[in-house]
Amino acid sequence: MSVLPLVFTSGWASGINAYAVVLLLGVFGATGISDEVPASLQRTDVLVVAGVLFLCEAVADKIPYVDSLWDSVHTVIRPVAGAVVAALLAGQSGSLPELAAGAVGGSTALMSHLVKAGTRMAVNTSPEPFSNIAVSTAEDLGVAGIITFAIFHPLAAAVIAATLLVLGIVILAFLASRIRRFLRRRAQRREEKRLAGTRSHWPPG
Repeated sequence: MSVLPLVFTSGWASGINAYAVVLLLGVFGATGISDEVPASLQRTDVLVVAGVLFLCEAVADKIPYVDSLWDSVHTVIRPVAGAVVAALLAGQSGSLPELAAGAVGGSTALMSHLVKAGTRMAVNTSPEPFSNIAVSTAEDLGVAGIITFAIFHPLAAAVIAATLLVLGIVILAFLASRIRRFLRRRAQRREEKRLAGTRSHWPPG
């Protein structure tokens, strides 16, 4: 059976939380639950690093504005992680060229990352922090659930991932005005900090 459905699903999930994907796949492989996971993802050092980074993301992802900063840093990391995981899965399976798998995993991860980052900008227009916690928790549970499901039912999981990706893009289009408001606020904050810094260097009158 082709590994393409698992590649697509892991790419979608990597765009949301790449560390959780690496950690879960590594654990599934190390415990013998799945034979599709390459040995490089099962290494103890990889699992430890992925676990620590996952905990860091779990905290940062629930703090307003910190989550958007975290997303900005991971604009490159998540697509690259999605491409690497996809290529490794393809190499383990042998049913799909690694280059093609990397392209699918990386591009899917990029799209889901942009949806996630845009949605967080819209959420950050709300003054209370509880929506960030709720959205982040839902994302963590969603990634864990769909990667686990993909191990046993890869095709069905890929269909779900594709549906969620399209739905996310549609929602993002509706949230465009809130995203623009977030960007304006962030630009205004930067300008205020710049002006405050300039005033602090003025000689006392």
